[in-house]
Amino acid sequence: MTRALIFDCDGVLADTERDGHLPAFNRTFADAGVPIHWSQEEYGHLLAIGGGKERLASVFTPVFVETAGLPADPDEQRTLIAAWHKTKTAHYTEMVAAGLLPARPGIARIVEEAAAHGWRLAVASTSAEASVHAVLEHAVGADRARDFAVLAGDVVPAKKPAPDIYLLTLERLGIGPDEALVIEDSANGLRAALGAGLRTVVTVSSYTAEEDFTGASLVVTTLGDLPDHPAEVLADPHHTNPAGEVDLTHLEHLLNESEQSRVP
Repeated sequence: MTRALIFDCDGVLADTERDGHLPAFNRTFADAGVPIHWSQEEYGHLLAIGGGKERLASVFTPVFVETAGLPADPDEQRTLIAAWHKTKTAHYTEMVAAGLLPARPGIARIVEEAAAHGWRLAVASTSAEASVHAVLEHAVGADRARDFAVLAGDVVPAKKPAPDIYLLTLERLGIGPDEALVIEDSANGLRAALGAGLRTVVTVSSYTAEEDFTGASLVVTTLGDLPDHPAEVLADPHHTNPAGEVDLTHLEHLLNESEQSRVP
């Protein structure tokens, strides 16, 4: 049977939100001369909004549009948001290229294990495609990154927690939900994956540790890299029992559980 491992990007491949996207947004506001500087706490709340353009759109309240001299016309606002997002993506990819956002523990290891056993590999993210490619190449290397199907940005109209990005990923891979497992870091991402019928492992990140991960097949601090970066298990409803590292045998166990639960 075909197996596939599907990763979210931000918070999964690298802990990018606090140290990457947030400063990139704030640099963009400074470049544009807009009196906005999101704090870490404010940005944590904004993560409930799926997609960078959508977060930028949230600043266009009637009062702020008037006081900051921003365009009131919706078409002009969309054009400005697109320009800001392009600038933000450029800032972000520069930070990734500079090595400022290291891969999370276990990512390179589990990717190599999956590739060696013939698993399909994919990234499903609402972030800009250029940003996703930059993080992916930095996390797993340019050669291995070419083995991934990357679905990102505006490829679907409804972003997470809607299941659309995962449904499209399954369609592009030509597989069913019983053949794939997702690695996510947020409650929104988990809901999106569950909505597509996918088993999901959650690796909590800096902004998501306190979220509700009901329905996840396994919740850990990271995938783990022994001996220096052991994974801590936070929830293990299927008795996977990883000891410091989540490896391919644990993922196989979860997929086998999925198959058995569907046997009449």
